[in-house]
Amino acid sequence: MKCNVGGTEKSIRIIVGIVIIAAGIFFRSWWGIIGLVPLITGAIGYCPVSQALGINTCEEDRDKEKI
Repeated sequence: MKCNVGGTEKSIRIIVGIVIIAAGIFFRSWWGIIGLVPLITGAIGYCPVSQALGINTCEEDRDKEKI
């Protein structure tokens, strides 16, 4: 898996994932499980949806493409 999630996006995804999970716990709803998606994609730096759409915010890969 190539990195396609950049540093800022990783941070945002992790924060959003934690907030969704916390809201699910607070409201005692199983919908909090959805928070695992942004949390995991942010943690590993890869998102299959971004790849399918051709979106790449990973700085390392974009720098290599310029060379």
